[in-house]
Amino acid sequence: MKSLEITAPVGSYESLSAAIHAGAGSVYFGVGEMNMRSRSSINFNLRDLVKISRICKRNNVHMYLTVNTVIYDRELKEMQRIVNSAKKNGIDAIIASDQAVIQYAHSIGMTVHMSTQANISNLAAVKYWSQFADVMVTARELSLEQVKSITRGIKRQKITGPSGKLIRIEVFAHGALCMAISGKCYLSLDEFNASANRGACFQVCRRPYRVTDFEGEVELVVDNEYIMSPKDLCTIGFLDKIADAGISILKIEGRGRSPEYVKTVVECYREALDSLSGGSYSPEKVSEWMKRLSTVYNRGFWDGYYLGRKTGEWAHQHGSVATRKKEYIGKVINYFSRLKVIEVKMESGTLSPGDRIYIQGPTTGVIEMIVPEIRVALEKVDKTRKGEVCSIPVGTLMRRRDKIYMIIDENI
Repeated sequence: MKSLEITAPVGSYESLSAAIHAGAGSVYFGVGEMNMRSRSSINFNLRDLVKISRICKRNNVHMYLTVNTVIYDRELKEMQRIVNSAKKNGIDAIIASDQAVIQYAHSIGMTVHMSTQANISNLAAVKYWSQFADVMVTARELSLEQVKSITRGIKRQKITGPSGKLIRIEVFAHGALCMAISGKCYLSLDEFNASANRGACFQVCRRPYRVTDFEGEVELVVDNEYIMSPKDLCTIGFLDKIADAGISILKIEGRGRSPEYVKTVVECYREALDSLSGGSYSPEKVSEWMKRLSTVYNRGFWDGYYLGRKTGEWAHQHGSVATRKKEYIGKVINYFSRLKVIEVKMESGTLSPGDRIYIQGPTTGVIEMIVPEIRVALEKVDKTRKGEVCSIPVGTLMRRRDKIYMIIDENI
């Protein structure tokens, strides 16, 4: 089986480090406001491209910059400035769907990946866009059989992109789904004059709704199902079928999600792909991966449209149903490299040996560990409280200002 690339969502330096440490082959991210997560994630700016490029090149990780919103005339110069900066800093590709972005990137020799917003659903569309792009994200509503038909057609007809190589197909493998075709939704524009196609989605669809008849005599609350809010996509249970469909890149959704989400999801899919390659992929392993995926943000899982379903499965409650949550308790104020011990200033709550914690930072990424022991003023203690400075052995490199979070298991 050929090796599939995992491309991970990055909305912060913590997520960037988490993705790299977890085994992503590439990362995708936005700068400024010309990307589909400009409202929901902490976006980078153009100055960050220098640092991001340096980090990714050092770790042999590809970089894809999203410039995938609808672009207006007044924004053309800014768009060109972003694309120019991406090329200057060695970003591997621009992800786009607006012709203005695609044509400009192509004109300066910048590699283009077609966004899912282009709604590529057939081989004819692939042929058309092949004059501009080397990688294409197919529409999210396609079945695996439809995707396989496209990948076979690419090989059969030898459809190549500007690089001269066969077109590669990328699909979403995990994360949030939209009720609208490939994310083209107008609810936020209608209700709040804030277009989802411009990166300003208010997620109106994720709310509960009350149905009233025209006469105003009957009113029903739609109970237990958020009828416009699909469950999250999860394909880890049929990655063998995805690999068989001729896919090249697996895309993890979630630039607005936490670093531990990025770490956990990428780790699970990396392990699953390695198991496929090694011949040890099994239902038992899938069950364990599903448990781990359930610990981080999700609205419940389903398999999307890949296996032939025509309608979605709807969320049963607002927000996440993750089996874990985290609570901030303090920060690292010193790291003793010889002893591999961190000094922590407790700023909230309490901490005891045996507690499970996350340690997160821009370079550290996400480290999950069980506290082995705690010392206050060099003496072992059973508990440390808000306001105290304590020391904890960690066994690996940490940095000052890394944040400490208590992991709390939820009974769901």
